[in-house]
Parts: sequence; structure tokens; C-alpha cells
Amino acid sequence: MLTLASGYGNFAVPAVALAAADAAMRPARQYGLPLSVSPVAGLPELREALAHRYRQRGAAGVTAEQVVVTAGTKAGLFALLSEMLRPGDEVLLPTPNWFGFYDLVRRTGGILRPLPLRADDNYALTPEMLRAALTPATRLLIISNPNNPTGRVYSQTEWAALLAVTADFPDLWVLSDEIYEGISFGPEPVPTLLALPGPHERHVVVSGFSKSLALAGWGVGCLVAPPALAQAVAARIFSTGLAVPVPAQMAALAATQHAEAIGAALCAQLKPTRQLLLNALADLPGAPGAAAPEGTYYVFADFTRFLAPGLPAQEASAALVRQLAAAGVEVVDGATCGAPGFLRLSYAVAEADLRRALAIIGSVVGM
Repeated sequence: MLTLASGYGNFAVPAVALAAADAAMRPARQYGLPLSVSPVAGLPELREALAHRYRQRGAAGVTAEQVVVTAGTKAGLFALLSEMLRPGDEVLLPTPNWFGFYDLVRRTGGILRPLPLRADDNYALTPEMLRAALTPATRLLIISNPNNPTGRVYSQTEWAALLAVTADFPDLWVLSDEIYEGISFGPEPVPTLLALPGPHERHVVVSGFSKSLALAGWGVGCLVAPPALAQAVAARIFSTGLAVPVPAQMAALAATQHAEAIGAALCAQLKPTRQLLLNALADLPGAPGAAAPEGTYYVFADFTRFLAPGLPAQEASAALVRQLAAAGVEVVDGATCGAPGFLRLSYAVAEADLRRALAIIGSVVGM
């Protein structure tokens, strides 16, 4: 089975990260000493390095006390949402978006309300659309930048226009999921929410090391929040979980210190398969014109024209995904992200595997 469905890339672990983890393990290996145990919010040097990186990206006021290192990004999100949401609070999620948000919001007592965006408008989210969607019950707005699955990057100008709306809602939290920020092919770096004013001090960023820094499997995430919320999240983790092991944090520290070089190397690795996938999709019968995604290592491809007629969209989308799987290719059903008939296809795979998978896809849809 060939898979274009994985959320993890085929990236080698950065050498600097391996060396740092190995150094952290050396006392245990050579002298039988126990591993050090980190403070629950993370090693001070990693928290400061992350704060420094955000300051370099324009978030001048970020301090280490706002940073919490978490045992993966999902665990951090769960702890964060558990602190932010009250039972019945509404969470506004522009879609398509990562399928994991649905269950996370449900498990933390919130009610997720999708705000559908259109592929033919390049998933634009305008201030007018946002204002019309917000209600007095809306406690949280989540925006993924870059977006998984669409690869859409929202510019600093777009962010500023949206935040001019959220400023009128003093009880509203704004959360930016920036885990793919280093995988970008646009003319400008991906902006961070933290670089823009937050008059009500209710801006939060979640990120991690598994995507843009090639540390999949190391179990390290992070979040940046106002100090009181960061402390509450750390207290929740202390009561319910554990600190990230020190060797993994030292690997994350080294990756953070070399983030620009690591991100540039990953993007260089991805460029050939990215173009291969875009070219192959453009050659499929009836291919619609579409903007190339600026970020992530996915293309969210419109396959609605290949759905079986007469079936509800969700069923037809699932049937197409099953048909592709039976032929030997796994993909992510866009219905799980709020867009039935679209497929999320990863190009963070070996070129030979991608060519084989694309040939199978072409045969299934009738090329």
C-alpha cells in the first residue's frame, strides 16, 4: 500500500537534534545516572529559545514565562482548550481544517461551529464573513496558518483585518495553529499571530516540532499564551501528565536554534515532489484551475468531478477514498476536514512512491 495520507514527512532527523539528545543521554549511558527531570512547563533554556524565536519573527513582547513545552501538540491543545472553554462554549473554525479539532473541542466541552470557506476563492476569510459568523456565544476562533489541509497562508495584512473585527469582542480568544510555519513556498515568511496587537491579551499560538523541524516521533509541542493562562496550562499538565523528557527537549532546543536552516532544507527537499504532484493533478481530466498551496506539504485536490452520481456527498467521497485504497493508494478524505470530494495528498514522500501513487490515481479516475 502506498500512502499519501500520513501527516508526517519523510524527513531525516536533523543531525544537531540527534547530537543534543545523545549528549543528554550520555551521563545515563556512561555512568548509570538517572535522567534529569524537567520542570513541567519545560526546560528554561528551551522556553527562552522559543520566546527568542518569536521575538525574531516580530513578536517583540514574548517572554519565556508565556511558553509551555508540551508532550506533543495535541496534548498541549487539549490542556489549553480545557482551560479556555466552559461547557457549551462555541468554537468558530474556518473550514476546511484539520480533522483533529472536532474531537478536541468536543472532549473539552465546547461546541464546534464550522465557517465554510470556498476553494474557488482560495479560501479567503474576509472581515465581513468573520463578523457575520461571530455570536455572543463564541468563545474561541481557531485559524491554522498555514492551513492543514489546504496549504493556504494568511498574510499579515489579512490577519490585521481579521483582528480589527475580533478587537470588538473582548471575551473572544484567538488561537493560531502555526505548526507548519517553516514549510512555506510563498514570497514572504509565514506571519505569527503574536506579532500583531492583542488589545485584550487573548491571543494564543500552538506549535510543535514534528512538521517544520523534522522531529516526528519525539513528542514535543509548545504553546505561547498570556502568562496567567500559560501558568494554568502548566498546572493542569502537572496534575494530569508529565514533563517532556529532557533528551527530547534538548533535541527540540537544538532544532529551534537551527530552525531557519532546517526549514530551508526541508523546503528544498520538498520542491521536486511538490511540483510533480501539482503537474500530475493539472493533467487529470477536467482539472479546475487552482492556486498552488503556499504552505505545508499537502495539496488539497478537488476530485468532486469524479464522485459517483446519485450519492450524498459524504458517502460519495468516502466511496472514492475506498476505491483508491483498494487500488493501493491511501489518501485523506476531505470530508473529514469539512470538504467532501476533496482529497488531502501529501508530497512529503519518496519521489518514486509518489509517481507510482499518481499513476494509480490516474487509472482509478479514468485517465
